[in-house]
Amino acid sequence: MATIRMRNTNKRLTQEQEVKSFLDEQGVLYEHWDMEKLPNDLHDNFTLSDEKKEEILSLFDSEIRSLANRRGYEEWDIVALSDATPNLDELLKKFEQVHVHTEDEVRAITAGNGIFTIKGDSGYFDVELSAGDVISVPVNIPHFFTLMENRQVVAVRLFIDASGWVAHLYDDPDFKS
Repeated sequence: MATIRMRNTNKRLTQEQEVKSFLDEQGVLYEHWDMEKLPNDLHDNFTLSDEKKEEILSLFDSEIRSLANRRGYEEWDIVALSDATPNLDELLKKFEQVHVHTEDEVRAITAGNGIFTIKGDSGYFDVELSAGDVISVPVNIPHFFTLMENRQVVAVRLFIDASGWVAHLYDDPDFKS
């Protein structure tokens, strides 16, 4: 279940309905998928073979297609990050810069944790995600994604066009790390 931390006040939202309501107000889609269907060997596996990635996509095919049909996404894949990922620190430096996209940034977490930092109506807030959490940050909303202390995440990513999905840096004097 996702939680939210307001960066300017340190206030936390921890109840499912208040998290969903707050994100709805910000125009950010939030859903939660049932992780019971995920086999035990994939719950804490962060170095996935192509076959295991395809297994995850197959297990969540109906959820992925439902979201894709509702929101116009045409492509999807799996990203798995952990300390076993080559050049993880370099990747994270690139992720941890405020940016925007010309399409939504969508993540469905299937294992591990991650944080989206998003610019909202009253400043930046962190959305701490865990397995089952699905989020779609709308086009042109300043944000970035990073890992939590355990530095492990597996997520389904959905795109309108993966080849055009590029981060455009957003220089924001309001952002404080």
